[in-house]
Amino acid sequence: MPSRMRARLISAVFACLLAAALLAAGCGGGSETGGTSGGEAANRPAPPKSAFPNPAGMSLAELVKSAESAEVVVSPAAQVFEKGSSRYPFGVFEFDRTQITDAEVALYIAKVPPPKGPSGGKAKNGKERKGAAARARREALEGPAIGPFPASIETLETQPAFRAETTADDPNAATVVYSTELNFTSDGEWRIAAIVREGKRLTSTLLPSAVVGEFKKIPKVGQKAPLIHTPTPEDVGGDLSKITTRIPPDTQNRVDYADVLGKEPIILLFATPQFCQSRVCGPVVDVTEQLKETYGDEAAFIHMEIYNDNNPSKGVRPQVRAFHLPSEPWLFAIDREGVVRAVIEGAYGLDLATKAVKKAIAE
Repeated sequence: MPSRMRARLISAVFACLLAAALLAAGCGGGSETGGTSGGEAANRPAPPKSAFPNPAGMSLAELVKSAESAEVVVSPAAQVFEKGSSRYPFGVFEFDRTQITDAEVALYIAKVPPPKGPSGGKAKNGKERKGAAARARREALEGPAIGPFPASIETLETQPAFRAETTADDPNAATVVYSTELNFTSDGEWRIAAIVREGKRLTSTLLPSAVVGEFKKIPKVGQKAPLIHTPTPEDVGGDLSKITTRIPPDTQNRVDYADVLGKEPIILLFATPQFCQSRVCGPVVDVTEQLKETYGDEAAFIHMEIYNDNNPSKGVRPQVRAFHLPSEPWLFAIDREGVVRAVIEGAYGLDLATKAVKKAIAE
């Protein structure tokens, strides 16, 4: 993929996902919201499965219709999913994009069958393939719903000393991330629905589909990490604005990744606080900066920006292409042998990131 096109993809992916979620959520009536916007963010465990409908004998469409139409947006914060258990991070928002930090949400999934052409065989041209894909998605809504998968809530907040101006001055910066583990039994497209619970009241909304197994080249747990060079202050004459868009600059750029790969654990973060469309890059850089204070003597912490010259119009940096990343942010925890031990796409808080760091150090 040409670098300019890939840059547009990365910068737009979360905006597109949110727009799609807004469209899905707006396909019906309803009243009131399913949570509280604003307020102090805090970690919350996932509600019990018993708090949500048992989908036995129900299709995904029947499940959605059994609840009122939600007046909130459930927006996915990742697009790379693997067969089996796969983390699914997302945000919950008012229609004005104010984040809701305490909603009770569970997801449900249904497999999209292989698309078929008008005669039942394989579609022969672009028009037929597009129509076949649309029919398959509609069929998935009539297929059996699988779930519920209740979501926990993890705060993205840090100690004040590690909260950047980039984050503090952004009124839309995310403060929490919702996540659950979805069990995808096969590759391919899956439809997803959310049920939001407020007391005894249930509301529902459809989310954009997830395509499982689409991105094969991103480094996985157990694989050797690619060799790249990452810029240091010496490479830019001490002008840190050239290697980080965080204000003030973070300290996760003191060593070149190539100099420590295979020699010591590495915590490698791909994120751009200034240009991130999902509004989570600033917070996760803050989270990792705080972790460096604790684990900086045990691992090399490296923050890698996304765009050449920190300019989205100039395409993505070669380091991003080397890891084959279609979105941001991404965190890779790599052990001293150069093997990937943990991978996180999307937003994460201190709890999840700490577990990743410990896996790299332990190995």
